[in-house]
Amino acid sequence: MSTRMRWVIGVLAFLFLGGAAFYGWQLRQRAPRPLLIPDQSAASASRPVVVVERPATPPPIQHPIEQAEAATASAPAVAVAPLPPLEASDSYVANALVELLGRKDVQSFLALDSVVRHVVAAVDNLPGKQVAVRIWPVPPTPGRIVIESRDDGTYVSAGNASRYEPFVHFVESVDTRRLVALYVRLYPLFQQAYQDLGYPKGYFNDRLIAVIDHLLATPEPPRLPKVTLPEVKGPIQPSRPWVMYEFEDISLDERSAGQKILLRMGAAHTKRLKAKLAEVRRLVARSGVKP
Repeated sequence: MSTRMRWVIGVLAFLFLGGAAFYGWQLRQRAPRPLLIPDQSAASASRPVVVVERPATPPPIQHPIEQAEAATASAPAVAVAPLPPLEASDSYVANALVELLGRKDVQSFLALDSVVRHVVAAVDNLPGKQVAVRIWPVPPTPGRIVIESRDDGTYVSAGNASRYEPFVHFVESVDTRRLVALYVRLYPLFQQAYQDLGYPKGYFNDRLIAVIDHLLATPEPPRLPKVTLPEVKGPIQPSRPWVMYEFEDISLDERSAGQKILLRMGAAHTKRLKAKLAEVRRLVARSGVKP
């Protein structure tokens, strides 16, 4: 089993762990925006659908990946095969993950189709209002949102957070330095996928750090949030009405898709995951820059 590959699951998991929460409880969004998502058609399965406004002049690189490479120099070196082309990388990643986790765990935690492209697209869209469920690199969290009724309304139950505990514990167990060392190793694939997404002069590591900073700014409400279930008018009623719950507090309900993912997991889990994200940021960002 490759020690180096032991940490690829972390790259795919803790940065995008929100996919599990998003599937488990997808709050209805009020203001959808264009999504940057890979095209799933047979004609262009490996190419992205791009709807993006590009700046006239791309900004200079702020966090060169060499900085992360230097920060992880003490990570154990393991001989690995050369990276395949992005279009042929699925089997490379899938074989490594099956070797590491076993087929059952891979099927439980990851969606292996177009992994790199889906990861990049999901990260890029986390600060927006919506992320298309088909691009999440992780499957749904079992069960559905747990709520409780009180005299003054409906609240997310304290028991809802327990659904995410196994996943959060798994994320925390990842060695951050080795995780980032693998991210550096795989970076050419991420960079190409980001450029293909519609940023030919963009730099994915800068975007990753910006998204981490956005997630670190997620509020931590002192109390369990109050929610409402909007009335659906008309003869056709939703088959899964629980996915439509909204935060009653407008300051929470208008948050981005990424921040809502953390909010749904509960304050304790949010703190733990933000601590892990901060560790990663310190290694992938330029030294001296703090979140």
